[in-house]
Amino acid sequence: MSDAVIVAVVTGACAVISQFVVSHFNNQKLFDELKRQSEITDTKLEGKLETLSQVTDTKITELTREVRAHNDFAKRMPVLEEKVTQLEHRVS
Repeated sequence: MSDAVIVAVVTGACAVISQFVVSHFNNQKLFDELKRQSEITDTKLEGKLETLSQVTDTKITELTREVRAHNDFAKRMPVLEEKVTQLEHRVS
């Protein structure tokens, strides 16, 4: 082979190898950036989930209080009805 062909083959091989190396480092850099952004997004989502969880807990607590108040009223109502009936008998 002539010297020109050998130089062309070596130059081409070096270009291909250098392109693989550059591509590898760029892919690694991109992967690291995506991982960092994913961690930031996960942190934000965890914060939002914590806030939503606290809001849900507050709502459940309030609903529980309201249900207890309603149940107390429901327990007292028959007693009141009985007293009203007794008062009606006394009046008549």
